[in-house]
Amino acid sequence: MTQSRRITIFDTTLRDGEQSPGASMNLTEKIEIAQALQELGVDVIEAGFPIASPGDFEAVREIAGTIHNISVCGLARCNEKDINRAWEALKIAKHPRIHVFLATSAIHREYKLKMTCEEIIQRAVDGVTLAASYCDDVEFSAEDAVRTEHDFLCRVVEATIRAGARTVNIPDTVGYATPAQMGDTIAMLCNRVPNIDQAVISIHCHNDLGLAVANSLAAVEHGAGQIECTINGLGERAGNCSLEEVVMAMRTRNDVYRCDTGIDSRRLVPTSRLVSGITGMSVQRNKAIVGRNAFSHEAGIHQDGMLKERTTYEIMRPEDVGFSKTDLVLGKHSGRAALANRAKMLGYRLTGEQLQQVFEDFKKLADKKKEIYDGDVVALVEQQLHGMIDECWKLVSFEIISRTGDMPHVKMTLQNGGQAVTEEVTSSGGPIDAAFRAVEKITGLPLACKDYQVRSATIGRDAQGEASLEIEHDGRSYRGLGVSTDTIEATVKALLNAVNRIAVMQKAPANCGECERNDE
Repeated sequence: MTQSRRITIFDTTLRDGEQSPGASMNLTEKIEIAQALQELGVDVIEAGFPIASPGDFEAVREIAGTIHNISVCGLARCNEKDINRAWEALKIAKHPRIHVFLATSAIHREYKLKMTCEEIIQRAVDGVTLAASYCDDVEFSAEDAVRTEHDFLCRVVEATIRAGARTVNIPDTVGYATPAQMGDTIAMLCNRVPNIDQAVISIHCHNDLGLAVANSLAAVEHGAGQIECTINGLGERAGNCSLEEVVMAMRTRNDVYRCDTGIDSRRLVPTSRLVSGITGMSVQRNKAIVGRNAFSHEAGIHQDGMLKERTTYEIMRPEDVGFSKTDLVLGKHSGRAALANRAKMLGYRLTGEQLQQVFEDFKKLADKKKEIYDGDVVALVEQQLHGMIDECWKLVSFEIISRTGDMPHVKMTLQNGGQAVTEEVTSSGGPIDAAFRAVEKITGLPLACKDYQVRSATIGRDAQGEASLEIEHDGRSYRGLGVSTDTIEATVKALLNAVNRIAVMQKAPANCGECERNDE
């Protein structure tokens, strides 16, 4: 590996990432993420699993018709029904890819598939052959490849390449591998499979032991040419290989890996924020590359070193991954153009109508706060883009009385259509619990709170509170997002945002899935 080579980035945020509990996205949100991934510079977007549900099929089809500069991929099991359905969704794509998979490990053969080795090979070949009759770009995944016997894995890989697979994926389905084991597996395939030069070796690592990025890099060192990953490391269980981490590792340590990608790294932080806002899954503060603390320095020794020479304690520049070097302060006298420019610099695309709404919210906030920081702008934009949907229920007013020794009392008025409804609730569980109960009483919806978080969008005592929560109704989970300088108001807004999602879902036709989703 003496020459620099190009590694293909296969993003599966919209398929494997969406399988994270609570991370489901609607069609509009998926298209927005797909467009952001195209701007980020990924090579392939795995848009979904078309056979899984009508919603997944529609999402893959819409993305296939929207994304033109890069490949759009649909997942399918190795059977005729799945593959036909995938092609039906993908056929309008400019660069379609069908991704077929079949488990190969002994434990999957015996307990899940109940098939012999010969039957596995035949089904894999038949699946790839059918997919290749529809399009030239076919990928085959040997599910649980890392726990598959080497001799059998070589046979499957050789047979599927011969059948027409242009990419062969080696998934660490359960996150079991170590970097040395992963490197040895890829090197073994390169040495033992006679037609391996006719396909790209791909790697798909899960993070159950926290080794997904390390295993992916080890695979690249030994010959893999494609990495399958997700924004923020989303995915089943502990997640997948983190796109932002593996990309910046290869770029920063090009002296070791001698390879790079087509990723515009300056869009990593905006894309991370977009996915976090849509899925409701916050990025931990100390997460590598995109966490809020990734380029923060508090220790005196570190600060002293940074003032003398940045590279003493920073191996990357914050600007290179999308953080702004300075936190631009806006105020109540700032105009729409300044706000639009700042939103663009932070990585957001706003329509005229969206900008107008954000600007109105910005002016209201500016009357409450002396200074408005980047974090405030991000919170306002995300609330507009991802937090607000069709408002069946709107907050008119609320009043909370909470005193030492007395149970909190809430008086709340919500509007549905032209009708305003007011309820008063007293609760021993605190003011937030009283607000929840008031919303339940007015809407008539029984709600169970599964997750609730409030964080500061910026610094200072007048910082905005950003509330995010997950509630359960009728066996389904719904996310909500709300922003306000009043944390209780932010919570009420987040709760109503989730309630309105329930209302939208109740109006929509039933979404009957045809099969369970797969975790490679």
